[in-house]
Amino acid sequence: MVTPTNYVTNFEPVGAGIGFGGSSLHEPPADYDKYADPVYPGNTVIDDPVISVRGLTKSFGSNTVLEDISIDFPRGKITTVLGPSGTGKSVFLRNLIGLLTPDRGEVWVGEDNITAMSRRRLLEIRKKFGVLFQDGALFGSMTVYDNTAFPLREHTSKSEREIREIVMEKLELVGLEGAIDKMPDEISGGMKKRCGLARALAMEPEILLFDEPDSGLDPVRTAYLNDLARDITSELGSTIIIVTHHIPSAQQVADYMGLLFRRNLVAFGRVDEMFNSWYAPCQQFFHGITEGPIGMSEERDQPELL
Repeated sequence: MVTPTNYVTNFEPVGAGIGFGGSSLHEPPADYDKYADPVYPGNTVIDDPVISVRGLTKSFGSNTVLEDISIDFPRGKITTVLGPSGTGKSVFLRNLIGLLTPDRGEVWVGEDNITAMSRRRLLEIRKKFGVLFQDGALFGSMTVYDNTAFPLREHTSKSEREIREIVMEKLELVGLEGAIDKMPDEISGGMKKRCGLARALAMEPEILLFDEPDSGLDPVRTAYLNDLARDITSELGSTIIIVTHHIPSAQQVADYMGLLFRRNLVAFGRVDEMFNSWYAPCQQFFHGITEGPIGMSEERDQPELL
């Protein structure tokens, strides 16, 4: 059982000491070597990864969305995956659970390569995961209660009394204990997202994948969600991987961050390293600088500035 806590956070942007900001990239010190920067791809070593991705490439027709991505996700930690719009973050998440199959590369969950296993075995591996989809992905013909109970009824032999106890606990965690009989078309987008979160938590999974969990939520509920994510990792030891655009939220909740840009993983490291890095894509993305490799659109990107 996860016990919600209330955190008092003295929040200060970790990059503030360097003095990043403004419209132009800041010139790094003369001795700066981007290839030696801890956040440069391959430089951060994870000793006990729960998921390892190697050389993942995914295309749709002639459009290559992800290219040669390798990353290790640390066990029992929160990792956020960020990047400009259209960089394939949600596609990447779906490859991690086998909802999409990469054209090339491997995805290892522990000792299992999910890109080279039977459908039956893949379904077993997926029981380790809880997934919060971007829109909640609720079953339209089921109530909030039944949506949350679905994985317990589908994958366990628990009695309805046991299921009710678990469902009510999870719905209380997300503030929906008063909406158990409502249908998805009777609740707001934010409530659908919270119901999807309760369902993702129902099996107390080893790994949680959150796709844009803060979209459709107001700042207060986003803060509650961040606190809940921290509680889950500290009390259950779960690994959480979050795709998000919301930099302040990612900065507050994550242990590690990955940055996608133009189909590639261009940076990965601890949160403080990412925000304090002189590496151009980190400077620009995390501090809102308009000049740099990331353009208003992909056609205006300047990858030569990486």
